[in-house]
Amino acid sequence: MSVLAIGLSHRTSPVALLERVSVTGDALVKLLHDVQQDPCVAEAMVVSTCNRVEVYVTVDRFHAAVTAIGHLLSRHSGVPVEELTPHLYVHYEEQAVEHLFSVVCGLDSMVVGEGQILGQVRRALKLAQRHGTVGATLNDLVQQALRVGKRAHTDTGIDQAGASLVTAGLALAGELAGKRALVVGAGSMSSLAAVTLARAGVTDIVVANRTYERGARLAANVGGRAVEFSAVQRELADADIVITCTGAGRHVITPAMLSRPVFLLDLALPHDIDPAVRQVPGVTLVDLETIQESGIGSREGDAVPSVRALVVEELRAYLDAERAAKVTPTVVALRSKAASVVESELGRLLMRVPDLDERAKDEVTMTIQRIVDKLLHEPTVRVKQLATSPGGDHYAEALRELFNLDPKVPEAVREVEL
Repeated sequence: MSVLAIGLSHRTSPVALLERVSVTGDALVKLLHDVQQDPCVAEAMVVSTCNRVEVYVTVDRFHAAVTAIGHLLSRHSGVPVEELTPHLYVHYEEQAVEHLFSVVCGLDSMVVGEGQILGQVRRALKLAQRHGTVGATLNDLVQQALRVGKRAHTDTGIDQAGASLVTAGLALAGELAGKRALVVGAGSMSSLAAVTLARAGVTDIVVANRTYERGARLAANVGGRAVEFSAVQRELADADIVITCTGAGRHVITPAMLSRPVFLLDLALPHDIDPAVRQVPGVTLVDLETIQESGIGSREGDAVPSVRALVVEELRAYLDAERAAKVTPTVVALRSKAASVVESELGRLLMRVPDLDERAKDEVTMTIQRIVDKLLHEPTVRVKQLATSPGGDHYAEALRELFNLDPKVPEAVREVEL
């Protein structure tokens, strides 16, 4: 099975198309199951954020899997295949691993180096685990990717400036201190927004969320106050800054709800705020398209080259380990076969010379085992080393042919010391 990644992001697609393809909630779970149930697919995970919609799968047939997943994305989003396909990218095997590592490090984000992607990929993995759509291959790969992402943020300081979609959007808002703010939603992005506002000197922060208790916890953390979601329109009448990220999948703020000048920051996909609010006098709307066009988040800091080098290093280590792991069953089968031969020949010897005392038997046994171990040591060590080079699996294949090994037959493989 090989790893395949297929999707679209802010780099390949207009945000308007991303909005149409984006999936959340039950729709995300349905897409996840439909992908995993395709005959070409063994394991599946879907990452859907405001920056990207990506499907990670393990497959045994490349072209058939690409076609199937493309059609599934089209069917679930309602975007015709011919309209969707030009914006899709496909990464396979080594390139798929490198892409995932780059994504979790924040190198492929709309705001380079942002840390939210780590949590988003972690949640995508947990969802796939909960619904049983990932196995050992994807689980191990994504876990390693998350470790790489954490190392990138810890070792290089790529996110030390606190760059995020929130800060990129608020950079267009002007002076924040002393303003009144309304945060609609209480998820991870809304929490970051509330904290960012508080640090910028906004002392009057209101949080509106469908689950009041969750909104109340966020409001308490920033010294603000919580209101019921139904109070959004009332609170809009007093707000200078409004930040939304609800995942509602529909417009929660419309032109009819606005009666005064206000700065609106919509970080949701699909959008929370009707773009028509731009027609209301005094209203400024900044959304993902605005941030993308401004180029604020895409500016690369000094840490980016270090992170790119780290990704190359971690990719090489991961691929070496994967190649070595593929050789292990062959090495085990070889040593198991050798152990069986030793056991068989010792049995024959002891039948021919039944008068050997126990000490002599032990000496003979240990001598034969040492001879076999020494003969096998060099080729088994070398085949593991050679396996880490491109095409290294051919050496394991040669061992299987020369010694007539079948690592897939359980009864032919016994536990032996490697």
